[in-house]
Amino acid sequence: MAELLEIAKLGNSILRQIAQPVSNVTDATVQALINSLIATATSANGVGIAAPQVSQSYRLFILASRPNSRYPNAPLMEATAIINPKIVVHSDEVIKGWEGCLSVPGIRGLVPRSRAIAVEYYDRYGNLQRQEFTDFVARIFQHELDHLNGIVFLDRVESDRDLLTEEEYQRLLQNI
Repeated sequence: MAELLEIAKLGNSILRQIAQPVSNVTDATVQALINSLIATATSANGVGIAAPQVSQSYRLFILASRPNSRYPNAPLMEATAIINPKIVVHSDEVIKGWEGCLSVPGIRGLVPRSRAIAVEYYDRYGNLQRQEFTDFVARIFQHELDHLNGIVFLDRVESDRDLLTEEEYQRLLQNI
């Protein structure tokens, strides 16, 4: 059974550090971390989680879009380990969308992100993957990649007026 990990909260210095590349993807420690990240994201109703969010400075995150109480309209996808990722191309089209973060509980922000991205990363088996993501999944990827670079979504919010409490965000969702 994968271990549930403690999520680092805003103010923890690891969230502001640039994470280190994963050198041996198939190492047992890395594989255990992947399993624990998936379990932790699922338990916390997250659609993604980055290694720095559990105090591990690795360029690794989980992309795990699925409908849940925090993101009721999220598309369903299998939880995927994204290792040493990079965005190769991004669209000029930028869309603002609401984001939350397991490391910033209780707050949502309207964040501008590229609508479409082409990416490269290694999967949990060490295979190079090339994919294109759009809309919500592209947003998750960019959000989690930011964590690997010491950036939290609050850094990308353009105005304090683009911030809501989680409670108000849930109220907004009910009125849509």
